Amino acid sequence: MSIELMFTTLLSLLTSPYNMWMMLLGTAIGLVVGALPGLGGRLAIALMIPFIFGKDMVGGAVFLLSMHAVTGTAGQLTSIMFGVPGEGDAAATIVDGYPMAQKGEAGMALGASLMASGLGGIIGAMVLAILIPVIEPVVLVFSPAEFFFLALLGITFVAFVSGTAISKGILVGFFGMMLAFIGQDPQTGIARYSEDFLFLWEGMDLITAVLAIFAVPEMIHLGVKGGAISAVTKEEAQTSVRAQIRGMMATFDHMWLVVRTSMIGAFIGILPGLGGSAASWICYGHAVQTCKKPSNFGRGDIRGVIAPETANNSKEGGSLLPTLFFGVPGSSGMAIMLGAFLILGIQPGPQMITEHLDLVWILIWALVVSNVAAVVILLFATKPLVRLTFVRGGILIPFILIVVVFGTLMAKGQWENLVLLMILSPVGYALLRYDWPRPPFVIGIVLGQIAEESLHKAWALWRWDFFVRPLSLVLMGLILATIAYAVYRGYKDKQEGAVHVVG
Repeated sequence: MSIELMFTTLLSLLTSPYNMWMMLLGTAIGLVVGALPGLGGRLAIALMIPFIFGKDMVGGAVFLLSMHAVTGTAGQLTSIMFGVPGEGDAAATIVDGYPMAQKGEAGMALGASLMASGLGGIIGAMVLAILIPVIEPVVLVFSPAEFFFLALLGITFVAFVSGTAISKGILVGFFGMMLAFIGQDPQTGIARYSEDFLFLWEGMDLITAVLAIFAVPEMIHLGVKGGAISAVTKEEAQTSVRAQIRGMMATFDHMWLVVRTSMIGAFIGILPGLGGSAASWICYGHAVQTCKKPSNFGRGDIRGVIAPETANNSKEGGSLLPTLFFGVPGSSGMAIMLGAFLILGIQPGPQMITEHLDLVWILIWALVVSNVAAVVILLFATKPLVRLTFVRGGILIPFILIVVVFGTLMAKGQWENLVLLMILSPVGYALLRYDWPRPPFVIGIVLGQIAEESLHKAWALWRWDFFVRPLSLVLMGLILATIAYAVYRGYKDKQEGAVHVVG
């Protein structure tokens, strides 16, 4: 892997009018699709496959990969401004992004998320490049046993994202895990808790659940309190391009967090089966766990925007590795991308390293350049959108609810999910109304299913021995250390609170 090949492939990409056109076209389509709730990168790839049939192999692959890479970047727009995620991967951005919009800091939040997304995509591609020579042992060392403990490690972050209400957060997290068990048993195929409702046999739809717990309750709350999303006037708010640039600069103030969460996101992307939603929530939990004042999270902390957005984009670089080199998709989006690669004539496998390394590098550079292009485009396109946070709720709420219904229907094309939306929305509003933490719900529903499936596979392979595998022991140690640290910090916060009250 020579330095000369790296720069040669970058030059060939930038100097090819056709490849650049395909990449910019894919970036533009990806931004539009990502901003529409319920669509996301997976559906976009599936819809675009007929259009790349018979196209040039490199141009078609660059088009699809660029489109898929930036959908997460655009999904942050509605997450921050309205509390409506463009796709499941963008749900974690709501927790602090939407409160920032309510404080009149939507421009700063968008700027931070744009820069974090761009840096995450670039660092994720760099991780991909660095791991090319050692990808096989990295992937093969992880088995279902390690996936199980990694999911448990993510679930322990419930204690951190719950603030001071740890017991409430654990209850909400268990509620999410209970809903994760709805559907067919992964081992027997027997339907659980779904009765005769066929739409539940595939499990709870994540998009519907997130919209019900976050988006609809916020619109109900907005209608009850009146006014606009922003609690400050347009004159007092930070909505200009200058405010977005300040948000971008704030990302560099937390550069070590960007690097850490980008690497974690890329690593999770490499592991087939975990997915982007897990990466976003695990990195959000990591940000809360490692900060000195976790009480700021959930109230508009810019670090709560930076962490999930870097992970959201860096995981794309990681998930490309097993897809190209082993034909094992690193995520559901990459599973569809794998089919598209085969249609274009790209045959994933070890020969990609030995015979087609130039193509691999072009795809890596496509990830980098498309992320940079997306940041530049959105930097100037988001200013008019930020003004929507000052529109009176009576005008905005019907529009947002229509978008929510549209996203629910488009997620899986099943009208029954609207019933599910109406059932879960009062639960979400009750959590908001009585100040119960909502992020643990999504962590439970995302990681609960991964933990269950991995546990079944690990038990079938090793029985009790999967507890004593070397990496399993390391992960169990991390889980115990995380729980101990959460208990210690909770006790410390209570002590400091008592001292403050006395004083």
